[in-house]
Amino acid sequence: MGMFLNSKAPYETYKKVIQNPYFVDKTLLLTELMPYFGSINCYCCITRPRRFGKTIMADMIGAFFGRTDSADKIFDDLAISGQEEYKAHLNSHDVIYIDFSRAPKGCRSYAEYIDRIETGIIRDLTAAYEDCGIEADDPVWDALCKIYEQTDNKFVFVLDEWDAVFHMPFISRENQWDYLLFLKWLFKDQPYTEFVYMTGVLPIAKYSSGSELNMFVEYDMASSEKFSEYFGFSDKEVDVLYGIYKKRAGVCKFSREELRIWYDGYYTATGVRLYNPRSVVLALTDGQLRNYWTSSGPYDELFYYIRHNIEAVRDDLAFMVSGGGVPADIGQYTASSMEIDSREQIYSAMVVYGLLTYKDGEVLIPNKELMDKYNELLLSRESLGYVYNLAKKSEHMLQATIAGDTKVMEEILQFAHNTESPIFSYNSETELAAVVNLCYLSARNKYRIEREEKAGKGYVDFIFYPERKNSDCIILELKVDSTPEEAIAQIKDKNYGLRFEGKLGEKTGYTGRVLAVGISYSKETKEHSCRIEVLKTFH
Repeated sequence: MGMFLNSKAPYETYKKVIQNPYFVDKTLLLTELMPYFGSINCYCCITRPRRFGKTIMADMIGAFFGRTDSADKIFDDLAISGQEEYKAHLNSHDVIYIDFSRAPKGCRSYAEYIDRIETGIIRDLTAAYEDCGIEADDPVWDALCKIYEQTDNKFVFVLDEWDAVFHMPFISRENQWDYLLFLKWLFKDQPYTEFVYMTGVLPIAKYSSGSELNMFVEYDMASSEKFSEYFGFSDKEVDVLYGIYKKRAGVCKFSREELRIWYDGYYTATGVRLYNPRSVVLALTDGQLRNYWTSSGPYDELFYYIRHNIEAVRDDLAFMVSGGGVPADIGQYTASSMEIDSREQIYSAMVVYGLLTYKDGEVLIPNKELMDKYNELLLSRESLGYVYNLAKKSEHMLQATIAGDTKVMEEILQFAHNTESPIFSYNSETELAAVVNLCYLSARNKYRIEREEKAGKGYVDFIFYPERKNSDCIILELKVDSTPEEAIAQIKDKNYGLRFEGKLGEKTGYTGRVLAVGISYSKETKEHSCRIEVLKTFH
């Protein structure tokens, strides 16, 4: 065993993972990888957004296949143990595991970076195959060929964070090309290659536009159905985890539904929704709902992408922060372009990085965890123009609503309407909803705002659930070419207020008022009208 060849590190790391009370068994991925072994299509690259379990899966693969400690100590109790191929593959392969995010101490050049990897592998191979005549200055691929020619042994390669090198400050464009050639010479058409598993955030074609790594078959979350269930948590898996949380916590600090609102909403190519796994595990561990995934990256990450063409995406942001999706042909723009400037390239990049999700031809914001970051963006970037201006007025809109000041509400809405933007044509209630949402944007600091939620006998446009139980609850209904009185009447007729009553007389803890808010717009007069009524006062 060495630092790269049959390293104990993946085993030790995965052993810690399965000891977590909120562990989800994804070991059946191993059975899906086994048919690739020794085949002409033995090169597999799976890309996923940050914090979607890529490294855990890489550690699992290294721990299971590598000739390390007897891994049956952990795998005998997992789903893979019931498979026919289990014993034949367990600890039966020479595995070379490379974490490309690691660099030598004080590394300042690509030469130092790649030398650590090459020298380390040569050292491990020399120790394990001392009779094969490996020289210290042999290229890694020559050393591996010597071993294969003399022993017939083949190797499994596990490459984690393959794209990390492209984000290192000392790496030049020429270095990137050298790196791609290193991977090509190490794997392509090499007889010693039994299987290569590579993972990272970015698709290979993002940096390799030629034939350097065209032997890999790539699987991403947005367009590839295969392997979808192994990255991220399903509803059923989170149900089980929440059940564990209830038993361990005694008193639950948040509901199962709140867990969904915060962390669900990523769509696979099959249309299945997935939860962000890291955020779910940390929320259950800490007993607190907050931004875990977004806090693991730079704050300006959202703006980094949209700044390339704010004009192209500004109106879309207004729709997406209101809970809707916008049509986009993301295709493979991010995978094939070094530049990000067109609308489709921007959205493709944001989907790849997990900042948006993609479903049925539309991009959308997946959940509250990310929605909060978009709200911060809209409230802080003057370059967003009218979107920023409306967001800044949103605090006054909430204050006016609570105070019942419909005149101020109408003035703010009229200010919004007078802004030059195509979304203010109000051809539908969807466009009106996007504008109204912007006018209430800062309310998200004090309320959980739901769009088109099932309430009473129908679906309501907006429901504002207060974070503080003594604050007013708000039900908001929109109408185009109608009246705010009709909107109020619909709220009453459909019993939308039941959302704040709880089930079967269950106490919800609210002590404020329930406000019915009706907002209408007349296409003829180009004016807004508002009405507010108190539906109920809790005691």
